Amino acid sequence: MYSKKGAGQFLSTCVQDIRPSGIRAFFDLNTSDGDTIALGVGEPDFVTPQRVREACIQALREGKTKYTSNAGMMELREELAAYLANSFALSYDPCHEMFVTVGSSEAVDLALRAVINPGDEVLIPAPSYIAYEPITCLHGGKIIEVATTAEQGFKLTARALQAAITPHSKVLMLNYPCNPTGAVMNEQDWQPIAELVIKHNLVVISDEVYAELTYGRQHVSIASMPGMKERTIVISGFSKAFAMTGWRVGYACGPRELIAGMLKIHQYTAMCAPTLAQVAALESLRYGLTAKDEMMASYNERRKLFVAGLNAIGLTCHEPEGAFYAFPSIAATGMSSEQFALRLLNEAKVAVVPGHVFGSGGEGFIRCSYATSLVDLERALERMGRFVQVMQPV
Repeated sequence: MYSKKGAGQFLSTCVQDIRPSGIRAFFDLNTSDGDTIALGVGEPDFVTPQRVREACIQALREGKTKYTSNAGMMELREELAAYLANSFALSYDPCHEMFVTVGSSEAVDLALRAVINPGDEVLIPAPSYIAYEPITCLHGGKIIEVATTAEQGFKLTARALQAAITPHSKVLMLNYPCNPTGAVMNEQDWQPIAELVIKHNLVVISDEVYAELTYGRQHVSIASMPGMKERTIVISGFSKAFAMTGWRVGYACGPRELIAGMLKIHQYTAMCAPTLAQVAALESLRYGLTAKDEMMASYNERRKLFVAGLNAIGLTCHEPEGAFYAFPSIAATGMSSEQFALRLLNEAKVAVVPGHVFGSGGEGFIRCSYATSLVDLERALERMGRFVQVMQPV
């Protein structure tokens, strides 16, 4: 007999249980009247540099529309290997220890799929990027959150990590510089973490898509620490630092065996990253580094203005050292982060993301992207200041 339950009955339990993206769900509440200042979605306000766009147009004219190798264009991989060595002291064989993905998001999915068995625990410092938990659950893993705090700059500590490790722990999922907190880890921070990872035989997946966006210090990858390269998958991409979010091109680097496993999945699911996007990425590495640095300098100027402004209006904010997010506390208002964000949107026309969507420790905070113009940031601060002064806790 035909079921009247509808097509939804065929969805897996895991998919039914996954919550929609808290960032997108909230951003979609944004009004379309043109007056709302959007500080929600983490996307550069810069357009991809003209030279990069022209290279893509020329490649299209030349008919470069075929598949590339599953691993991506060799020219791009070679350029990436040189870039990582020069910028972050990371050495990878472009033939066997890296490949190009459909954005860094695909790389995260592939890495978790390649290493997780059902029941394995994935340790995730929290607050953290919202995609890690649902992807882990889709592949049968179990999330174990490792709390970080504003008092410690939202850095992962060895004490918190040790307390979270169990005999079922297999993966440490990292995201530094961090979305949403802007936290950055240095060599001294990484040393005790690396020791624990080796002691407990964990594999590390390190999402470093904001590696280029650090302020006053150089990014340090955990893969550069002694004994860590052979157990770390480094993931990054061109979306954030190179203003290429819509191009969907990223990459993964790591031990030959792990990269081979990820590539095996990639060749059956995505085949290869878009050819024209790879051309654009190659152009960015060869001729777009100056534009990247100019964008980074602009983010730094905005960061200083916005964080100082938040503190001035009474929303206490630790100093973000990376990425392009501020994560101020709204605890003094007596509201939940969702209540605050909804009222701020409806009453002050400023869109931010409530902190609770980023997991444990996010409640009581909001995420604000300062990847927008100084004019809009100043307008947003003015509106937020008036809102904080006159609002009444509910």
